[in-house]
Amino acid sequence: MPKMTHAVVVRGELNGLGVIRSLARAGIPTVLVDTTRARAAAWSRFCDFQRVERLYGAGLVDDLLALQARLGERPVLILTDEMAVTTVSQYRDRLAAAYRFALPAAEMVSRLGDKAQFQAFAEANGVPVPRAVALRQECDLAKLVDLRFPAIVKPADKRGVYFGETERIHRVADLAACTKLCDRLVRSAGELVVQEWINGPDSNIFFSLFHQGDDQLAIFSGRKLIVHPPGIGSTAFCVAAADEAAEIESLTRRFIALTQYRGLGGLELKFDSVHRRFVVVEPTVGRTDWQEEIATLSGVNIPLAAYRYAMGLPPLPRTPQAPTAAWQASILHWRGRTALPSRMRVFDGYWRLRDPLPALVHYGTAIAKRLTRRRARHSTNVPQPAEAGTAASSITPNPTTVVENLP
Repeated sequence: MPKMTHAVVVRGELNGLGVIRSLARAGIPTVLVDTTRARAAAWSRFCDFQRVERLYGAGLVDDLLALQARLGERPVLILTDEMAVTTVSQYRDRLAAAYRFALPAAEMVSRLGDKAQFQAFAEANGVPVPRAVALRQECDLAKLVDLRFPAIVKPADKRGVYFGETERIHRVADLAACTKLCDRLVRSAGELVVQEWINGPDSNIFFSLFHQGDDQLAIFSGRKLIVHPPGIGSTAFCVAAADEAAEIESLTRRFIALTQYRGLGGLELKFDSVHRRFVVVEPTVGRTDWQEEIATLSGVNIPLAAYRYAMGLPPLPRTPQAPTAAWQASILHWRGRTALPSRMRVFDGYWRLRDPLPALVHYGTAIAKRLTRRRARHSTNVPQPAEAGTAASSITPNPTTVVENLP
């Protein structure tokens, strides 16, 4: 059997772990690239680990080229990180000779990755989206009177979120609260998008995951049952959306045609029960999504489709997605099981019997952090013995020092 070409997966959080396990089903040798071995995916038995200094910028490109030289082949590059997508798109000419990958055109990557630009593009092309306004400066706050509340406030450019400079999303109840928040954020976070809230439970949130080649589409439609934090957070528990798949796929195909899309991507949608239609909340551009593995567990292996396309291999036969599996981001979201049919199997994002270390590292780290916080609170609250001539009430432990000195 000829030696198989490697896949190189960038970033090893839950998203990347699902990609690695999806590729492992076909025996694809995989290298995970990340800045730390503390990521759960770095401990998977199905990958080798390569540490880099950062996951964006020219330094990432240099590290990827050095890795390719050591592998001695032209690997398939699969991205799970937004800033890595921006970097690979910017340096695509430099990377193209070393790696196999597919992305939308550079201009389209920038347009779809910016929430204000995507909103304008969608409205201009008749893509159903929630009503929204873009705020670039304080004088734009007057636009808020045109919206219905509650609403969602998001930075147009997510780089500030990535670097921890601003919050990813805010929900505001009324015009007064929104104006006050946006007045502050527009000066610190840059351009904002304020989007009308689509009423309905979290179970009205759907998604498509796909890979588009020149003439081949691998696509999966899913439904979120729980998001965390509720209403505005990431996928915590999800299943296939068999009943809604045809409508979601039709809307996704239209999006792909409008953008002349190539490569990995996805759409998040919410069902608008007032107007009886799906609206596109935002796209995922150039990368896999947080809950990507639910597609593989349901019979649609999208990372493998991307690999085979990049290698010039024929596509796998299309199989109908099977609504027999559910995916939970962690055991913290166990309550999602109450909404499932009795025979549906639930897969934890971290735990697999054949690949146990990612779960042991993730849950072990989470437990250790919780115990550390508990010990720190206990150490802070317990009265300390007073020295001779000193009132006990005058001794106040320094919480920062307590935390830093814990083992």
